Amino acid sequence: MQGLVQTLSRINGYIALAAGVMLLMAVIAILADVAMRAFGHPLGGTDELSGYVMAIATAWGVSYALTERAHVRIELIRNKLVPAGRAWMDLLSLAAMAVTAVIIGWRGWGVLASTLANNSRANTALATPLAWPQTLWFAGWLWFAISTLLLLICVVAFMLKRDWNAVDQAAGFEGEL
Repeated sequence: MQGLVQTLSRINGYIALAAGVMLLMAVIAILADVAMRAFGHPLGGTDELSGYVMAIATAWGVSYALTERAHVRIELIRNKLVPAGRAWMDLLSLAAMAVTAVIIGWRGWGVLASTLANNSRANTALATPLAWPQTLWFAGWLWFAISTLLLLICVVAFMLKRDWNAVDQAAGFEGEL
């Protein structure tokens, strides 16, 4: 199970790097658009494309935050508990996140399916086929649901072994106690 947690972390590290590159490319495109406006030749469409990039990067980035244990939680009660109590709080937190991730993925599929059925395009000058960015957006949320469920399975396995340290390393709080 430790290997699975490490593999998820490594994959999500690469995903975060790819999301960062996408964001950097969006920034460069926006800067080029702003610079070209000075010459009366704006590139146009950068606002639309950067919006897609933000949605896609966010959908994929939450998985990186998951494996880096960077999601916001209130640690006031957890930190006062014994290791087994902290593990149960981590399990509860991760289970709530897994339910949320699955619901987002399920609802995201509804959005994408509707777009595919209607062959929807953006109501903009670019008339972007919305299936393109929405497929990447949905895939990010789907990966988040998969990552969360796999991590939840690992945490349950660690808890069955009463390996509180492994639970803490997989799903605990990153900061100091």
